Amino acid sequence: MITLKQLSYALAAEKTLHFKNAAELCNISQSALSTALNEMEKQLGFQIFERNNKKVLITPIGREVLQYSRNILLQVEELQHLAERNKAALSYPITIGVIPTIAPFLLPKIFPLLNKIYPQAQLTIVEEHSAALIDMVKKGDIDTAILALPFPCDGLLQMEFWQEDFYWITLKDDKNTQQKIASKEEIKQSKLLLLKDGHCLRDNILEVCKLSETAPSNTLGATSLNTLIQMVLGKLGTTLIPEMALDPLIAQNPLLNAIHIDEPGPHRRIAFVIRPNYTRMTSIEALMELCETALQESAK
Repeated sequence: MITLKQLSYALAAEKTLHFKNAAELCNISQSALSTALNEMEKQLGFQIFERNNKKVLITPIGREVLQYSRNILLQVEELQHLAERNKAALSYPITIGVIPTIAPFLLPKIFPLLNKIYPQAQLTIVEEHSAALIDMVKKGDIDTAILALPFPCDGLLQMEFWQEDFYWITLKDDKNTQQKIASKEEIKQSKLLLLKDGHCLRDNILEVCKLSETAPSNTLGATSLNTLIQMVLGKLGTTLIPEMALDPLIAQNPLLNAIHIDEPGPHRRIAFVIRPNYTRMTSIEALMELCETALQESAK
C-alpha cells in the first residue's frame, strides 16, 4: 500500500528535482528516499521520475500522480485540524504569508497586541510577492496570506479587513509645501519612481493613476518602499506609497511632503486569502481582528 510518507517524499523530489536535496528536506538518507520512491513506482506500475546522474525529470503521468498526492496530503492535514475548531484561536502553529509592501508596516503594529492577547501563539512569517503566496496557499505550504486587492485569487476565499489610499511623496518646496491634494495629471508629469515589475503595488498605482505600463518611461525600479523614499530624498523624482507606510517612512522626515491623491478610493484593499476548506477559521478571524485593531489605533 502506498503510504503518506511516500507521497511526501515524492512531493519533495518534485520541489527540489534532486534526490539528495529532497532527502535532506525530509530529514532522511538519500538511499531511504530512493527506496521509498522505487517501491511507490513499483506499486503503481509506472515511473514518476526519470533519473540520471545530473537531474531528475518528472514523467507526464508522474505529474498527475504528484497532483493527486498534493491533494491527498492537504485533505489529511485538514482532517487532522478538524478538532481545532472547538479549541482556542491561535493555539496551534500557523504560517502566514505577507507581501513586502505590507509586512514591514503591519507586522510591527500587530505583534505587541498578539503577544499581549495570544501569548501562546506560534506564528511563522513568509514574505513573498503576491503570485508566489497565492501558489503557496493553494499547495498548502502556508496557511494563509495577507495581500493587497485587487489581485487574482481564483479558487481562494478573500477576507477583507482594511482599506487605504495612496499618497504622493515629494520633496517640500515653495510650490507644494501647503498642497493637500494631487491630481493624476500632476503625478503623470513628475518623474515617478515605482517598484519594479512583480510588485502588485506597482500595478495598483498604475491603475489608480490611469498610467499604462509603457507610458511612464521616466519611472525607475526599486524593490522596497524605503528605497523609493531614499530616491526621493536624493532628488531623483517622486513616488507613491500606501497610507499604512506614512508614519514609519514619512512622519519623522521634515523634508518630505505626503499629498493625498485626488482619485476615488479606496486605492487598495487588504485581505486574508485562504483555501475554501480551511478548518482553522477561528485563528484567521482572531488575526483579522488584531490587524483591524492595530491599524485603527495607529490611524488615530
